[in-house]
Amino acid sequence: MSDRAEIHHQHRDVTGGWLRPSVFGAMDGLVSNFALIAGVAGGTTNTKVIALGGVAGLAAGALSMAGGEYVSVASQRELAQAEIAVERRELARHPDDEQAELAQTFVDKGVEPGLAAEVSRQISRNPDRALEVHAQNELGVAPGELPSPVVAAVSSFLSFGLGAVLPLLPYLFGASDLVLSAAVSCVALFAAGALVSAVTARSWWFSGLRQLVVGAIAAAVTFGLGNLIGAAGL
Repeated sequence: MSDRAEIHHQHRDVTGGWLRPSVFGAMDGLVSNFALIAGVAGGTTNTKVIALGGVAGLAAGALSMAGGEYVSVASQRELAQAEIAVERRELARHPDDEQAELAQTFVDKGVEPGLAAEVSRQISRNPDRALEVHAQNELGVAPGELPSPVVAAVSSFLSFGLGAVLPLLPYLFGASDLVLSAAVSCVALFAAGALVSAVTARSWWFSGLRQLVVGAIAAAVTFGLGNLIGAAGL
């Protein structure tokens, strides 16, 4: 048995393409539909109109978010693939130059020149490994770990719908005013913000309070606008 203690640790996935759209989608769905419902409720007391506005906001927002995420991530992926292809061609055409370039990156990180040259030589013997190392060093991406546009789109669609349905639920179950919807939304905003703290370095109360304040301000502004428009009879 080794005298040295083995050290094992794992990192959470920070490049998989699902976390950002899921978090952003849920937050956006909750805030935007709460604000939309508050705006409509500020202009009318007709609960059917308010509920219709909430349903339309949920459907339109979820589809928009999914489409936007798909195009955005697909474009990012295609750009990365194009640059990886450039690197692959350079490795095939100028292997010695690329090997020297890789060695220099190790030297820049503090490795002795002789050792850096040897490590670069050994890595360069395997074209796939060489491409992976060059791509990570120069582009900050791994060729086999690019985010999926489909995963991003589906994550965004589902999370937006989940967030957007919460302020709508009270009206679907017969609520007659904004109070219950606002209460559900505020609790959900704080809970969602607190939940995000599980994958960040922020405390749960800070993340929860920050999200609550952002959502409450958005809803207050749209409620005020709806009230003004409703009072003006437009």
